[in-house]
Amino acid sequence: MGYRLSKIYTRTGDTGETGLADGRRVAKDHPRVEAMGEVDTLNSQLGLLLAELAEHATARPGLSEVIKVLTPCQHRLFDLGGELAMPEYQALQQPEIERLEAVIDRWNEELGPLQNFILPGGSHLIAQAHVCRSLARSAERRCQHLNAVEPIRGVGLAYVNRLSDLLFVAARLIAKRQGIDEVLWQAAPKQPA
Repeated sequence: MGYRLSKIYTRTGDTGETGLADGRRVAKDHPRVEAMGEVDTLNSQLGLLLAELAEHATARPGLSEVIKVLTPCQHRLFDLGGELAMPEYQALQQPEIERLEAVIDRWNEELGPLQNFILPGGSHLIAQAHVCRSLARSAERRCQHLNAVEPIRGVGLAYVNRLSDLLFVAARLIAKRQGIDEVLWQAAPKQPA
């Protein structure tokens, strides 16, 4: 594969517009650009989670499975970004959604039922997984907003939805495999009348 970027800055975006891969120029706050940006942010934070998981995997071998499951997700998010940049491009496929669903089911079986609401915390890894989960929800909202303006493929919408579910379960699994109790939500104490 040859070089794809020969020049990093072009100055063409200085007026508040950016170019899409199909040649169109749109405002930098166009719903398509917003969706691309949220997917990119999620991918960056997922990269941070994977790097941190790798640092802990030797001490906690059970984390290697989480790395193995989440690593392809970075590539698929890049594919989704490509689909958003080039509406005619189709990279994501239904089997990837089915892969996520199978992992969610398997991990949920190991974890057992959720007894209470949990908060993002307990360890840096758990909290980072929740950051990724919340960014996946944000990316999903941006993609749904774009879909209302310019319809996009349902596979991409389903993928980012399932990914947020996977990241929630991954956060719980990381806690279990680190041997750290999940941070349970506590209702505010009732004030006397």
